[in-house]
Amino acid sequence: MTNSGLLTPLYGADAVSERLTDAAWIEALLAVEVALSRAAARHGLVAGEDAERISAAAARSDVDAVALAKAAVEGGNPVIPLVRLLREAAGPAGAAVHPGATSQDIMDTAIVLLVRRAAEPLRADLRAAAEAAAGLALAHRDTPMMARTLAQQALPTTFGLVAAGWAAGLDAALRDLAARVDALPVQFGGAAGTLAGSSPAVADTLAELLGVAPQGVPWHTERTRIGALAGALGVAAGACAKPATDVVLLAQTEVGEVSEGAPGDSSSMPHKRNPIAAVTARASARRAPGLVATLLAAMDHEHQRGAGPWHAEWATLVDLLATTGGAAARLRTCLEGLEVHPEAMRRNLRTDTPDVGHAAELVDRVLAAR
Repeated sequence: MTNSGLLTPLYGADAVSERLTDAAWIEALLAVEVALSRAAARHGLVAGEDAERISAAAARSDVDAVALAKAAVEGGNPVIPLVRLLREAAGPAGAAVHPGATSQDIMDTAIVLLVRRAAEPLRADLRAAAEAAAGLALAHRDTPMMARTLAQQALPTTFGLVAAGWAAGLDAALRDLAARVDALPVQFGGAAGTLAGSSPAVADTLAELLGVAPQGVPWHTERTRIGALAGALGVAAGACAKPATDVVLLAQTEVGEVSEGAPGDSSSMPHKRNPIAAVTARASARRAPGLVATLLAAMDHEHQRGAGPWHAEWATLVDLLATTGGAAARLRTCLEGLEVHPEAMRRNLRTDTPDVGHAAELVDRVLAAR
């Protein structure tokens, strides 16, 4: 599970992790239960006044996250004990809690809410990093430097074209991630995905009340959406790792073509200017592929309820959101304060009159496409 103390700010994951706390989980689970009672009331399955009593009970509830976690062990998820608590708090309206639902309906829909909330700072940091890269591309569209292939000097290019490539990759990752997040639907299928005791209309109303996409059909064991989201998060982490890697290499003492605005310290070598934001962006991004692989490996849910693969998704997805958010946050810090050293770039060229070809024109094309 994502560390929420000493290491989380170091890896840049604090803004995303703050939206994935125990309290955030409980809030999301209760929000789904309240919306479900209201949706059922709208279609005459429960009394409207009962739905309002449930909403009031949820609003005044003070759920102990530690106690809830311990109570969740017996049934394998926190929804079961939470429903008990909400029914007790709702008093005579308790029978209208959880109408026609199963635990997976509540868990999956709560995860959709959490993903949407956690993705807000993640998307903002990706967008800001892309903007910073585009700004560097515009400012340095004509700044010559040596391109390097297979880590060796190759032909002249411009730093603007290098930065434009960063911006293009970040833009593409952001677009894909936004599409995957916005398309996440409500989950509502009942005990075996047949909507027994409810109806598709209730599912659609639940989606409307929560502000998420309608489901079409229940997706209890059809996990392509989770797999696609995992892939988009992994690609976003990789898009962050690319410019971070370039910055680390270009900031080497022997190269010296860029440096971070607030370089990191060394405990034993005060002369060093460590590109720590880029370093920690890479560190966060390095964790993403394993988490993506776990989510993809967990797509083979058995029959109509996953016996283990579903449960494996929860902590893994939380960690993947946090680590990708950390990579984006640290890269944003890196690029927004990046110092470019054109004199070092010219010094490292093999000629004072480089032929940069159509580099500036390509920069303009990337910026226009943005």
